[in-house]
Parts: sequence; structure tokens; C-alpha cells
Amino acid sequence: MKELLEIIAKRLVDDPDAVTVTEKQAQKGIVLELRVAQEDMGKVIGKQGRIAKAIRVVMRAAAIHNNAFFSVDILPQE
Repeated sequence: MKELLEIIAKRLVDDPDAVTVTEKQAQKGIVLELRVAQEDMGKVIGKQGRIAKAIRVVMRAAAIHNNAFFSVDILPQE
């Protein structure tokens, strides 16, 4: 799942080397933190959050296929 999110994000941004994905355990499942360069935040989120929603839909579908629950948080690189 982590690799899938990383592949999707790297295709969307101008600086694919700045893309990182980390997994964190939560009560309801696993939280995937997607970090991209500050300049690429708009490309990953999209107008009115449409791209971010689409990413979450794809990840939710893949999670159902694997009998798991994943949440995606999109954050700027520190």
C-alpha cells in the first residue's frame, strides 16, 4: 500500500525525490503520511481537493482488496 501511494504521488509532482510515505499505526488501522515539497502541495491536492479525494478512493479500494483500513494524510515536507 505504501508503494502504491508513493508511485501515484511521484507521477503527480515536479520533484519526485521529495516524496516520502510513512506508515503509522492508529486505532482504526494504518495512517499513511504522504509528504511532498511545499511547491507540489497544490498538485497533489488539486482544485477543491479533487485529486486528494481520488487518491483516497484508490487507496480505499486497494485496502478493501487487502482486507485492511488505510487513511491518507497529505503534508508538506519539513
